[in-house]
Amino acid sequence: MATDEAGTGPVIRELRPQDWGPWYDNLIRAFGAVPEPAEERELWDALTEPTRSLGVWDGTECVGTAGAFSFRLTVPGGASVPAAGITMVSVAATHRRRGLLTAMMRRQLDDIRSWGEPLAVLTASEPDIYGRFGYAAGTFGLSAEIDTRRVRLSVPPGTDDVRLRYAVPAEVLDVCEAVYARRVPGRPGMLARQPGWERLGVLDPEESRDGGSPLQCVVAERDGEVTGYARFRTKLGWGPSGHDGTVTLVDLEGTDPATEAALWRFLFGIDLMARLVVRGRPVDEAWQFQVSDIRRCRLQLRDALYVRLVDVGAALGARTYQAPVDVVFEVEDAFCPWNTGRWRLSGDAKGAVCEPTTDAADLALTVRELGAAYLGGVSLTALGAAGRVRELREGALAEAAVGFGSPVAPWLPHGF
Repeated sequence: MATDEAGTGPVIRELRPQDWGPWYDNLIRAFGAVPEPAEERELWDALTEPTRSLGVWDGTECVGTAGAFSFRLTVPGGASVPAAGITMVSVAATHRRRGLLTAMMRRQLDDIRSWGEPLAVLTASEPDIYGRFGYAAGTFGLSAEIDTRRVRLSVPPGTDDVRLRYAVPAEVLDVCEAVYARRVPGRPGMLARQPGWERLGVLDPEESRDGGSPLQCVVAERDGEVTGYARFRTKLGWGPSGHDGTVTLVDLEGTDPATEAALWRFLFGIDLMARLVVRGRPVDEAWQFQVSDIRRCRLQLRDALYVRLVDVGAALGARTYQAPVDVVFEVEDAFCPWNTGRWRLSGDAKGAVCEPTTDAADLALTVRELGAAYLGGVSLTALGAAGRVRELREGALAEAAVGFGSPVAPWLPHGF
């Protein structure tokens, strides 16, 4: 595919600010052609980074899009690592099967490497597509529909010391964002938000409410300090047996277990509501172990953040390991061949080094398996049982799997 202005076919080039409109229109068309509310479109315009975004142009027509947000991602051990947030990827239906997507992925990963960012992450509309380019699911989200008329919640000591108050979401945005920032280092997969991203949490166009209320917010306080918040919508409903309303949780963060329990107890007890719907929550969140009947919570697990190691050595050296590791990986990476080869990883809870080596390999795998296991939510042992990791030295798989684990499950707090 042409990548210059020679007029020989579609051309990939960096996005110019004046081209954002047709660029974004192509994206919307590729995702069903349903127009977004003006305030949502304006927010994504403000968040788009033109110098990190690519467009494919066929003459004057935009036929492909791909962007890369500047993120910092929490990894096991608490470090905040630069990561390119791959987003807004589309190819016009008129230009499919011409290699445009592959060309954009090639250019994008080359750019990310040149920027010195060891990781690329995305949320996949079609996971099968991105596996070809080395991405693998590294975090999962838990969704539930809880029958709050029949499920009780047991709370830990100190919950009654937490005070809750209603607040206008936009008016408490700063204090809620401060709570979120305190939470980021404690869980792998969380994103340190750049200025402007906090607006995503209070985006509330009427068209997106599905008949529910405007966005509501309660703030949790203890000893005069804000320790948490919950944003949610309510939707009133009536059935043959009476009230049948729904609470939909949008966002919840608390800095301690008692605060989180107070917020969940509040959501369980809103008048005239019969169910609580939550989506994409951490898979190890405490409320699951506080409910009286987990079956009536209708749990569902779904893939969330896809991880791609752009620089194997830098990425593996950026995190820590919960048990000492000293392992040589034989890595295969067809799309980013600079990662192919043997890498010795030596590390523990204090730090790690990962460098090329000629030593005999202990484990053989592709860069996808490293991406899946990177944040500690997918076990290398499980990948080995699936035939995705080959053990070349007896005992090496179990040793590495323990080291790669995380005491808390990785979690993506919001999409992008």
